[in-house]
Amino acid sequence: MNTETNGVSQARKGPHAILMVDDEVHACKWFARLYGNEFFVLTAHSVDQALALLAQRGHEVAVLLTDYAMPARDGVALLSAVRREYPHVARLLVSAYADKDMALSAVNQGQVEAILEKPLDEALTRQTLREALAACLQRDRQNALLDRREAALRETLGFLAHEVTSPLATVRGYLSAMRERHRDVPDGESGVAYIAQQKPGDVLFMIDAAQRRAEYAQSLVSTFVQSARDASLGDASASLRASELVAAVQQEYPFEAGEEAWLRTELNADFTLPGRRDLLYLVLCTLVKNALIALRSHADQMSVPPQVKIALTRATPAPGVPEQAAVAVLDNGPGIPPDVLKRLTLEPVTTRADCGGSGMGLLFCGRVMSALGGAIEVRSEVGQGTEIMLYFPNADGRVARAAQEPRAC
Repeated sequence: MNTETNGVSQARKGPHAILMVDDEVHACKWFARLYGNEFFVLTAHSVDQALALLAQRGHEVAVLLTDYAMPARDGVALLSAVRREYPHVARLLVSAYADKDMALSAVNQGQVEAILEKPLDEALTRQTLREALAACLQRDRQNALLDRREAALRETLGFLAHEVTSPLATVRGYLSAMRERHRDVPDGESGVAYIAQQKPGDVLFMIDAAQRRAEYAQSLVSTFVQSARDASLGDASASLRASELVAAVQQEYPFEAGEEAWLRTELNADFTLPGRRDLLYLVLCTLVKNALIALRSHADQMSVPPQVKIALTRATPAPGVPEQAAVAVLDNGPGIPPDVLKRLTLEPVTTRADCGGSGMGLLFCGRVMSALGGAIEVRSEVGQGTEIMLYFPNADGRVARAAQEPRAC
């Protein structure tokens, strides 16, 4: 078994090589010499050698070109094995016999894409190799895309489950508290239930809070169901304005009592968002939630009212880079310690592990932005609050300057 490149670069990733299998050593050398100026050629002299090479370098092989008549096992046996174990590889058969039954066997067992007759016609063979290589690369790209989508779906569903679990856990907690406070109905007052209050209004507060969280969980699930329905129908026509996404968060997020007044918006620089609503909605809800939690724990010590601001703007993510459409989420909370800040978008890190924080939220947001071709940037100083920028370089460049003043919500 030998490997020849004839000057073709080996510094490639993914499938790119042509594997020529023939028991005639001179035939392999001739093939590598003739076609090595265009293709990266590997050679083997038997089915066993070819399978051994594939076991080591199967990820590099894009096209298998095998002779039919070989000792021990023939080319059809090799084609069948490659079909099972390396389905991305394009399979071609070479034969000097042009036997109809053999050709049908090769097609049926090995599902070959072409059968070439000896002696090989150079122009025809070269064109066949180009087409087979292109077909393999197309399959490889499609498989990689499917793998990324499956990985993103698993990760998204896991994070969605976490986000839904949190409000549902709160709902269960409030229901359990009300169940514990339930009192037996006195005789003669059938149809009336009593729930003891520890202070005036606390039962109504629990009911309202539980309802808000249940509605938020339902909004998350409904958004993903709608996205799945649109995807199944092939509906990619709908576009989403950034201001509409902000409005959805304002209307559907389950704010604690009084916290809705902390949120302000600046929607002057509206733009059309790329990507799916469900992921971007989850990203923005996550950033708002993190800001509110940070403010909630320090609100009593603050000399100014707590504030979270969502601003639509244009900004440059780095010097020399053109301005991009962006969504900024800012708060005037306690800020993030430097040792935590530098790890936030690189690994799961949380300062709230004692209350269920996993550190996956911001990491998930970063992956969503990366998948959209954008980026996320976190800026913070201890005692000076936190600013998170979501950059959208692929957003609609026609920025709508809305005749709309910043408003409190």
